[in-house]
Amino acid sequence: MLQLCWGLRALSRGLRAPRSAASLRPRGSLWPLAEPRLPPCPLQDLAMAERSGATQKLNGHGEAAGSGEENGHPNKRFKSDAGEDDAEEQSKKSPKRKIVLLMAYSGKGYHGMQRNVGSSQFKTIEDDLVSALVQSGCIPENHGEDMKKMSFQRCARTDKGVSAAGQIVSLKVRLIDDILEKINNHLPSHIRILGLKRVTGGFNSKNKCDARTYSYMLPTFAFAHKDHDVQEEVYRLDRETLEKVNKLLACYKGTHNFHNFTSQKGPKDPSAKRYIMEMYCGEPFVRENVEFAVIIVKGQSFMMHQIRKMIGLVIAIVKGYASESILERSWGEEKVDVPKAPGLGLVLERVHFEKYNRRFGNDGLHEPLEWTEEEEKIAAFKEQYIYPTIINTEREEKSMANWLNTLSIHDFNSSAVEMQANSKNSKNNSDLEGSDGCDADSD
Repeated sequence: MLQLCWGLRALSRGLRAPRSAASLRPRGSLWPLAEPRLPPCPLQDLAMAERSGATQKLNGHGEAAGSGEENGHPNKRFKSDAGEDDAEEQSKKSPKRKIVLLMAYSGKGYHGMQRNVGSSQFKTIEDDLVSALVQSGCIPENHGEDMKKMSFQRCARTDKGVSAAGQIVSLKVRLIDDILEKINNHLPSHIRILGLKRVTGGFNSKNKCDARTYSYMLPTFAFAHKDHDVQEEVYRLDRETLEKVNKLLACYKGTHNFHNFTSQKGPKDPSAKRYIMEMYCGEPFVRENVEFAVIIVKGQSFMMHQIRKMIGLVIAIVKGYASESILERSWGEEKVDVPKAPGLGLVLERVHFEKYNRRFGNDGLHEPLEWTEEEEKIAAFKEQYIYPTIINTEREEKSMANWLNTLSIHDFNSSAVEMQANSKNSKNNSDLEGSDGCDADSD
């Protein structure tokens, strides 16, 4: 009976809260106060587990989370072990920051700046840039596939063959150590990231841009009069012709209707009106026995092929193919045949954020988007990659010389009806115009 009594008491202890040893002693008994050791009861273990809510969970190594308990206490994980397990996860979850990157690149061999996701037929500058961002660990791979996830925005869209010395892109990245060095390690030498700055969270490089400055490098024999037989390597631009060129270029300053300087825009389209701040031709210089000059143009925004057509029309006037009055006509509602200069010499020099700088440049949290400290690197890149590409390509392919031969087929006094009749002829000669130019349209 005594053994049966102990068995029942042991079973009840496994299902109910434990009782003290004194409560188990019969009245008047001389049993010692110390509880006898009872064998473990399976029902007791099960009940205790249910009351504590403990369930077996697997940790990251596939082991039961509570399997390592000793004396009723779980084993402690050391910080070194946790760091090894979570290092990669913490890297992935590191906070992203909105930045801008200052880019320089030679556009030869690329079909423009903008990436065509899903199309590998035409390689672009952004293809190489996104690949470098992923490989350097600045962005996850899925952001490279969907650029909206990193809030990517280019300031200016350059077309086939066009280079840049001061392109700006805005995006969200992980600010890893030595970020510029790591990105550049995964880029070809003719594409460089020259600078980085933090910007506001809502910054958009295209919408916040006040103005863009382009340069156009061309051989000066392009300004030789059509009645003069000149040799390309011998020709030198005289002072009188340079002054005439600058007088014509200055006519573009101000707001004009440039519907004749692009495609798919009519004379009454409000977006065809553009504001030009400055435009001039610098002093000529000699490279590889050929004299070149650089035209600078700064404007709020430019439509597709607008700059190339502005320069093409000035060349046509200086060479004697068209009269100066065609400039005024081209800004009117009349349709005017405006030739498009080759895209080879076109370079995006810099973009301007004057309003942003005034508001945020000195707020103590952000830097003004100016690149004075990077000027030397920009100049060195142009001397090493951009200028040699333009000069050598011009000497080998003669894009300007071939294009000049097409000016005679343009009828600068023709009406819109005559132009449509001759459009097929002009299309047949379009291959002589060289590569596409720029499209920095802000629309």
